[in-house]
Order: sequence, then C-alpha cells, then structure tokens
Amino acid sequence: MFAAFPLLAIPVVIYNLIALTLPGGFASPDGALQLTSPLFNISMTSGAAWPVSLSDLLLAGALVVLFIELLKSTTSRRIAIINHSLSMLLFIVCLVEFLLAPAFATSTFFLMTLMVLLDVLAGFIVTIVAARRDIDFSGGGDAG
Repeated sequence: MFAAFPLLAIPVVIYNLIALTLPGGFASPDGALQLTSPLFNISMTSGAAWPVSLSDLLLAGALVVLFIELLKSTTSRRIAIINHSLSMLLFIVCLVEFLLAPAFATSTFFLMTLMVLLDVLAGFIVTIVAARRDIDFSGGGDAG
C-alpha cells in the first residue's frame, strides 16, 4: 500500500507545517518572508557567497521526490492507478491552498504545485502509453 502513496505529499506537508508555525497560520501573508530568509551561506570557489534559504531546501527536496515519483510512474501495476488518483487529489488540495490561503501564495508553493501537476500528467501519460503498448503487442500478429 505504501507504493500507492504519492511521495510529493511529503514536501507539501512540510510546507503546511511551516505555514502553520507562521503568526496567523494559513492566513499569514508573511509566508514568503519566512521561506526566503537565508539559513546559511555557502562560499563558492569564485569567492561569492550563495545564500541558501528554507525555500531552496524545500524545492531541492521536492525535485528529488519528483524524480522518484517519475520512476514509480513507469510501473504498470494496478496500484499505479491508485497512486495517480491520490496524486490528482494532492494536486487539487495544493491548487486550493495556493488560490485561497495567503500563506501559500508564494513562488515556492507554486513550483511545488507545478511539480505535483507534472507528476499527475506524467503518471497518466506513462500509464496510457504502457497500456497502448500492451494492446499493440497482444494483437500485432493478426493484422496484415
């Protein structure tokens, strides 16, 4: 059953927990300020300092999870349909939060929502292509 769980829910839940800690919770308009303030700096070889924020870490983690989700979507098991459905539900939740809650009206959450949408689209497209390929292989010898 764990295979059906959309892993992109993890960074979304982390963002929700961060938004809950803001003064005012989900209604706080200061979400972008909390996320974009630098946590630490990395000294680059060029001598420049690269400020890394919580937003950067969330997006980097979400990209790694998106990669894993895309690999999971290549399986054509029945549980993949449940995963695609749960991913679609997660996208709807993200979209509603982005449009209605001020704490989620940030570029960070928009990009995370876009990643969830790409996961949904990739999952359905891969499933359709795999099903089409299965149909072609099963009936390929009779035509002609």
